[in-house]
Amino acid sequence: METQEGRRGIPSLLSSQGECIASNITQLIGWTPLVEMKNIAKKDGIKARLIGKVEPYQPLSSVKDRSALRLIEDAEEKSLISPGITTLVAVTSGNLGIGVAFVASQKGYKFVAVMPAKIAIDKQILLRYLGVEVILVDPAINGFKGLLDRVEQLKNEMENVYVVDQFTNPANPDAHFKWTGPEIWKDTEGKVDIFVAASGSGGTLTGTGRYLKMKNPSVKLICVEPAESAVISGGEPSYHKIQGVGPGFVPEILDTSQIDEIVTVTAQEAMDMARRLAREEGLLVGISSGAKAAACLKVAARENKGKMIVTMFSSGGERYLNSELFAQVKEECVNINMAF
Repeated sequence: METQEGRRGIPSLLSSQGECIASNITQLIGWTPLVEMKNIAKKDGIKARLIGKVEPYQPLSSVKDRSALRLIEDAEEKSLISPGITTLVAVTSGNLGIGVAFVASQKGYKFVAVMPAKIAIDKQILLRYLGVEVILVDPAINGFKGLLDRVEQLKNEMENVYVVDQFTNPANPDAHFKWTGPEIWKDTEGKVDIFVAASGSGGTLTGTGRYLKMKNPSVKLICVEPAESAVISGGEPSYHKIQGVGPGFVPEILDTSQIDEIVTVTAQEAMDMARRLAREEGLLVGISSGAKAAACLKVAARENKGKMIVTMFSSGGERYLNSELFAQVKEECVNINMAF
C-alpha cells in the first residue's frame, strides 16, 4: 500500500508562494496539531507523556472528515459514482454524515443520511442545516440491523444510489494509513510508544495502527470501548452514551489482530474526563475523546514512565450541547436566564 507524508491540509497553503487561498473546502482536510496534556498528567502524578491529536481542527470539526473524503474519492476513482446523478446514502450516528455532507455538497452529490432516532440531536440539526435529507430509525427496533434494512429499502426505492459504508469499505482505514498515521509519526519524530483509539467503524484504529506498527513494530495499540457494550472484549451489545463508538458489533474493517490490549471505559468516566479536558486543559472535545483520554490515564498509571501515549480527540465539544455531557451547565444557564 502506497504511503505519503500525511495529507497536509492547511500547512500546504501556508507553505505555498503567492495567494494562500484553498481552491475548495476539501483542500483543508488533513493535518491537525498534537497537544500535550501536561496539567492533567501533573495533577494525577502521571510520568508518561499524554498527547492528543486535535481533530476539531478539521473543516467540519471531526476526524470523520478524513474518512468521508477518502470514501467518496475512492468511489470516484473506481467510476462508481457521478456528480449530479448519484445519490449517496450512509448510516451514521452523525459525524461521518456531516463529513459526507460537506464533501458531497462541494462535489455536487445529493446525500441521504440514515440515523438512529432520539440521539445526537445536535448532529441531526447540523445535517439538516447542510441540506441533507435525514431519515430516522427507531434504534429499539432491530438495532443496527434496522438501519441497514432502511438503507436496503432506499436502494430499492431510488435510482443511482451508492452506499457510503464506513464499516466495510477498506477506503476508510486507508485514509488513516495514508494520512493520520504519517502525521502522527512525523510530528512525534517517531517517538510514539502507545496509540490509543476507540472503535466506532474501526477505520482510525486499523489504519493508523497499521501505519505506526509498520514504522515501529513495538508500538502498542490500545482499543477503547464502552464498558456498557464491550463487544470486542466478548461482551453483549447494549445501549450506552458514548456517541460515535461501540456500535454493538465488530466492524468488518476492524483488524483485531493488531490490537495489543482493550481498555473499557464507562460513559460516566468518559464525560467526567471530557469535562476535565475543558476545565484543566482548555480542550473542548466530545464524549468519545473523554473516553480515550480516560483510557490513556489508565494505561499511563502502569509502568509506562517516560512513554509517549498518543490518542485522538475526534470531535469538538460544541457538537454535544444537547447531550448529557452539557446537561448540568445547560440547566444552570436556562434557570439563570429565566430570571430576566
